[in-house]
Amino acid sequence: MDFLVNDLSFHGQFLDLTSFRGAIERLMAIRQIARRFGRALHCHRGIAQAQVTPTMRMPQMVQGLTLNERRALLQWLTQHGPFWEDARNHEPGDWLEWNGNIVTDTAVGEAAWCCLNGIERALVSLIPSDWKFSPVPVDWVWDAGNRKSVDVVNHWDPIAIEAVLQAAPVPVASWDQLKALASTRCAHLAFTVDAFTPLNGHPFVSGAAQRLLFVLDTLNRFRSCFDVDGQRTPEGHEMYRDYFTGRKGDGGRGALFTDSSDDEKRTFETEMTFKHPADASKTLFCPWHGKVQTPLATCTLFLAGASRRAALRRVRWPEDHQAIALCNE
Repeated sequence: MDFLVNDLSFHGQFLDLTSFRGAIERLMAIRQIARRFGRALHCHRGIAQAQVTPTMRMPQMVQGLTLNERRALLQWLTQHGPFWEDARNHEPGDWLEWNGNIVTDTAVGEAAWCCLNGIERALVSLIPSDWKFSPVPVDWVWDAGNRKSVDVVNHWDPIAIEAVLQAAPVPVASWDQLKALASTRCAHLAFTVDAFTPLNGHPFVSGAAQRLLFVLDTLNRFRSCFDVDGQRTPEGHEMYRDYFTGRKGDGGRGALFTDSSDDEKRTFETEMTFKHPADASKTLFCPWHGKVQTPLATCTLFLAGASRRAALRRVRWPEDHQAIALCNE
């Protein structure tokens, strides 16, 4: 889990330098705690110009800090980051709403979209502010008013966030760790020996790894939702509706897993055909696919029908296009 500074918690609420300094000290302490546990506290460059008091913005207010305090804060907010807008996951056209207010293009919207799509994110808010509550309920609205809700965890206390991180699993920090975790967690999926080999040599992308793990977990759960006759259980029908149906447009991004068109099936039949993991003399045709897309990497997971078989075949990076394979019968 990484953290995003809640830019909405800067809303001109500070009445004096003392309360502002205290809030910044807590924020910087949380940043150091996160780094100690191998996590990142992402900010937005716009915070460097945030409204801090009713009449003053950040550049004016920081002049009251000591040189070291001012330098540490501004270097983080303007130079070092990391800045979540550089690798944002939600799009300007996504409709994300909290308490009747649009939170698209904010840390609240970004964290909510990530949580809805299997990427662990939490907020860190300044106090005092109007944001001393958790969780933060956010709705993703699409397709003429359909809504999907998510609760985003919100932090503001350094001691509490340290306790959370002490209890949290060690974050995945490499493709090898992702392979080991996916192989352990996804017992209903059979991975080929070289399934993750194409990832070797490429820089690790935490967001892509988290999203890929979410997609594989979803498929793993779906694989268990069939009865002895091969028919979907009630949970299977619910998962099919949630992850295998839907369309793009009207604010929607479409289903997590989709079928290829008839033209694609004819044109890319070879690319969608895989060796059976348990019998090399057999093949599987996998026209269904699920995509993991982040600003730094795109992975495509191919499925044989919307039922039990899967093959993760492609991983595309900005500079090239490579293949990765996993299968399940």
